[in-house]
Amino acid sequence: MSDAPENPAASPAPTLFTWEFASDPYPAYDWLREHAPVHRTVLPSGVEAWLVTRYGDARQALADARLSKNPAHHAEPAHARGKTGIPGERKAELMTHLLNIDPPDHTRLRRLVSKAFTPRRVAEFAPRVQELTDRLIDGFAERGSADLIHDFAFPLPIYAICDLLGVPPEDQDDFRDWAGMMIRHAGGPRGGVARSVKKMRGYLAELIHRKRENPGDDLISGLIRASDHGEHLTENEAAAMAFIILFAGFETTVNLIGNGMYTLMRNPAERERLQSSLAAGETGLLATGVEELLRYDGPVEMATWRYAVEPLTLGGQRIAAGDPVLVVLAAADRDPERFPDPGVLDLGRRDNRHLGYGHGIHYCLGAPLARVEGQTAIATLLTRLPDVRLAEDPSDLRWRGGLIMRGLRTLPVQFAPLSVRQ
Repeated sequence: MSDAPENPAASPAPTLFTWEFASDPYPAYDWLREHAPVHRTVLPSGVEAWLVTRYGDARQALADARLSKNPAHHAEPAHARGKTGIPGERKAELMTHLLNIDPPDHTRLRRLVSKAFTPRRVAEFAPRVQELTDRLIDGFAERGSADLIHDFAFPLPIYAICDLLGVPPEDQDDFRDWAGMMIRHAGGPRGGVARSVKKMRGYLAELIHRKRENPGDDLISGLIRASDHGEHLTENEAAAMAFIILFAGFETTVNLIGNGMYTLMRNPAERERLQSSLAAGETGLLATGVEELLRYDGPVEMATWRYAVEPLTLGGQRIAAGDPVLVVLAAADRDPERFPDPGVLDLGRRDNRHLGYGHGIHYCLGAPLARVEGQTAIATLLTRLPDVRLAEDPSDLRWRGGLIMRGLRTLPVQFAPLSVRQ
């Protein structure tokens, strides 16, 4: 799908939303930042939307109250349904969560959820993340080969978030199957995806009923107990919040690990720098390194949909009320006006206020958990499998389609087989 350039004297506009674009969108984003930083285009769905590609404009848009998260503000609400970035989400009862609402409802729900999803809870969960990481690596270490997406990056956050939510171990494989359907078919046929969403939401509703009778020390029990000045989450709100924590938490972490390991394997000098730091028992480069991986080729390509509630000007373009706006985080995080040498991977980059987890009141609530999982996963892989390398040519790898997320379908690797103690 070609887009006519706003500047007729500029080089030809890039072709967007093809498989080639999905493999490497950054040259197209470079062109848009320079020639059409706030660009109106027709998406593969047929919906027209504005793409925001410069860092300054992106930060403004992410925090601008005139850009609503509620699809009811879309000029064509029939087209807006299901355009939240969550596969299979179409019915109104599925949409009472933080990604789709504005203040004051957003303020109330986020305050209540924050009481349950605390930094302390995440910190206390870190040993469990390490345990799951080692267990998954043990499952393929003796083979000398693996698909890091299927064998590792995908199951790790699913099992971690299930544990955090309080899903019993005997039910967690069902969650893995439902999540697999959602992630495999995002952007494609919706029937199976919608059925998986329905099953997952129905299960969560039943689990919340059980947790009310027998609460534990898990996140769902915390959501049920959360209160503020007499306000509580309703059962529907609690189910919606558990669902969005699961959905938003697992695919972003799959992509953080997958994209991150792929990037490190293609940048051997930086990878060796990180491995040397880890071998010396240092953690500082790991922390800044994961932030750089989030900036360089992060898990979320575009922020979830926003809709203008009134006319506004953004990046010199007049946006009409009802127009959809997509903030392209991947483009903003490679803006040379904000990041020196943005196409260079520098794991020690300090001034790195990237937008990988958003900005403003909709900043990702689960970012601390994703960072724990990403740091643990990458450090453990590089330490236990020090010679891990790509098993296929990068040109043969395929990226999943869809607007919101950016991630590899598979990541085949090889390494020296590792004996695992039973």
